[in-house]
Amino acid sequence: MALLLDGKKISQEIKNELKKEIKESKLSPGLAVVLVGENPASVIYTKHKKKACAEVGIKSFSYELPHETTQYELEELIEKLNLDKKIHGILVQLPLPEQINAQKIIASIDPKKDVDGFHPLNVGKLMLGLPGFRSATPLGIIELIKRYNLDLVGQHAVIVGRSNIVGKPLAQLLLQEHATVTICHSKTKNLPEITAQADILVAALGRPQFIKKDMVKKGAVVIDVGMNRLDNGKLVGDVDFDEVKNIVEAITPVPGGVGPMTIAALLMNTVKAAGFK
Repeated sequence: MALLLDGKKISQEIKNELKKEIKESKLSPGLAVVLVGENPASVIYTKHKKKACAEVGIKSFSYELPHETTQYELEELIEKLNLDKKIHGILVQLPLPEQINAQKIIASIDPKKDVDGFHPLNVGKLMLGLPGFRSATPLGIIELIKRYNLDLVGQHAVIVGRSNIVGKPLAQLLLQEHATVTICHSKTKNLPEITAQADILVAALGRPQFIKKDMVKKGAVVIDVGMNRLDNGKLVGDVDFDEVKNIVEAITPVPGGVGPMTIAALLMNTVKAAGFK
């Protein structure tokens, strides 16, 4: 059986560290959580984020807007939050309703309060290796790997998925850790052959149990970013966990792997935005 990369455990360690740091400082970090509409998954995610904030001592300010909110109304709120000194981080829960241009909303957030790491300025800084905010899920993945003392230097990392939220920023972070990176996607030819070469395999494609045993190298480290609910209600990742777990060195479970680390990384970014580090 592989080493289980316990995101819940490591996330709790990080939260304990942040709680101590906040308690010992004179700063009071504040996070604005903006939710437009009532997307069930988004409602759950924002609830988890607000609960985690309360646990470590970050003040969360909740803004729940109706589904019919306009582009102008949301931009107006963002502008107010940009100017509010009590707010150090702004999180706009995605996806947004179709009448709202998400890219324009992200670009309207003050880059110094962009704790999601999605603003073009922060994305550019990531590309150049300059200090800035990193996307929460990739940052959480790197933190998880490091805290288990798994080597990244010179390792061949294969990422299945090229989203702006996970695949692309994670590739940059892995390059900064001196890994050799391959990004695969829906148009990639001979995908199983490429994934089978990976020392570190990251599955972030949003297809339940897509990665099978024959697609994974023996002794690899497998990071499963997927979160899919089957017809029977069971929550599974993009990796067929039961097939793969006995041939790999380490693997993240779903749930309890990458998910908690995403929230921990968001808290880290918020504390950083408040001027702690």
